[in-house]
Amino acid sequence: MRKVTISLLLCLLTALTAYAQTYTPEQARRLFDEKYDMVFGSEGCSLHYAVNIIGIYKTEGTIWYKNQKSKFIDEKYIAWNDGNTYTRVERKKKEVVIYGATDEKRDKYATKFTFVPDNYTYAARDEGSQLVITLKAKKGVKGIDAAQCYINRQTGYPEAVRAKVFIFSTTIKITDFHHGGISDDLFTFPRSLYADYTYVDKRQ
Repeated sequence: MRKVTISLLLCLLTALTAYAQTYTPEQARRLFDEKYDMVFGSEGCSLHYAVNIIGIYKTEGTIWYKNQKSKFIDEKYIAWNDGNTYTRVERKKKEVVIYGATDEKRDKYATKFTFVPDNYTYAARDEGSQLVITLKAKKGVKGIDAAQCYINRQTGYPEAVRAKVFIFSTTIKITDFHHGGISDDLFTFPRSLYADYTYVDKRQ
């Protein structure tokens, strides 16, 4: 009787493990959409990031997102995007540069790597303590060729994104992730704090 019980338990464990590690493309896309909304949705989030594209771009800082709004702080810049206006403070130059929120010239790196979820196919697997969601660009899509999103299975929060762009691959490490509780006031540029800065308005 004991052998049967152990055998049944082993079968159940094997079945559960197999199920946990297998996702259809549709399930993978739903999982991705959930995480994407957690970051960019109406409740907002904050996180610390570190990225190093060797020879091109290296930075780390803190960023806040909520719908189409964002704010980030890194070693050189502070930028606010309230959904209409993108305002970047260049602390070393003591200069404030203003763009329209969607102007592609506002950031020479980020705007090169625009992301549209429907331009990708999706797969997912469980890997230890993480859920790994893999994205591959459909034929003809430019920008990000492929990406892997690493999600902590216990918290449901992102821990890293590994992206391939052209011949370069890089990992964006994510720490101190917090979801929700983001006030809209955070995305408003505090002009009074930078009254003695030079202002350059590049809005069309």
